[in-house]
Amino acid sequence: MLRYISQRFIAMVITLFLIISLLFFLIHAMPGSIVDDPLLPADIRERVEAKYHLDKPLVVQYVYFLGDFLTFDFGDSLKVQPKVPVFNIIKDKLPITIQLNIMALLFTLPIGIMCGIIAALKKNTMTDHGINIMVVLFISVPSFVFAALLQYVVAFKWDLLPILLSTDQGITWDKLKSMILPVLALSFGEIAIITRYLRAELCETLNSDYMLLARMKGLSHMQATMRHAIRNSFIPLSNILIPMILAIMSGAIVIENIFSVPGLGSLSLNSINSLDHPVTIAVMFFYSIIALISILIVDLSYGIIDPRIRMGGKK
Repeated sequence: MLRYISQRFIAMVITLFLIISLLFFLIHAMPGSIVDDPLLPADIRERVEAKYHLDKPLVVQYVYFLGDFLTFDFGDSLKVQPKVPVFNIIKDKLPITIQLNIMALLFTLPIGIMCGIIAALKKNTMTDHGINIMVVLFISVPSFVFAALLQYVVAFKWDLLPILLSTDQGITWDKLKSMILPVLALSFGEIAIITRYLRAELCETLNSDYMLLARMKGLSHMQATMRHAIRNSFIPLSNILIPMILAIMSGAIVIENIFSVPGLGSLSLNSINSLDHPVTIAVMFFYSIIALISILIVDLSYGIIDPRIRMGGKK
């Protein structure tokens, strides 16, 4: 296991290197630059060019960029929060983004799993048809549409929940209430995906030969389902956890802007629109770290879900 984790860690470092390199060249290929602002005084333009080596060839800029990144020097913000270190900006924005994504994940998994199990056990009944209609609706409608509908109906019309995120420091009841709508908007599509996937897997498992053998050994239908069918259906389900986590993270970029969440999502869009390249690259770097760590955790969980993976690793 330790060897496997070491190999994955090395792969993560290589992947991060490729990601930040690609980001550097993509961002510098975008039209426009901070120094192209006609209102920017000449002396300030020269200082910015000298600080970020913009007056040198792109390859030389890349070498300086890698040197700064290896020392975790992300530079200072140019426009989002001028002269403030990028690391400090991200340190302030990261907690709320992590809170939002974790809450969405904790809400998505149990609801999606419960709906998938119920739909499979109640196959071809009104309950199953109702869940299938919900799945089609949740998959078809984008998260930002749900966000707008939730804001209008729940917050504006019914006045049940805050329309925007609370600015309270720390975890308070008002802040938790204000996070309900963003979490719902992020979760609907992923709940539908888990439900559909688990229903299909569980329906196939319930008709398998080993389920018939379990019944012949004296297990009741519920015992065989709980001990064998559901657990075995979770194994292929783990394959969609990584895309689901990435989908929640990418969806949070839009949702954070709709609900005025001061997180990495809104920061990334602001930095792109204002051509604040140091902030943009640093934000994408931290998103990549979170994504790679999530992938590693999911991979390690395979051995917990399926003991055959642990035995295969020992051989």
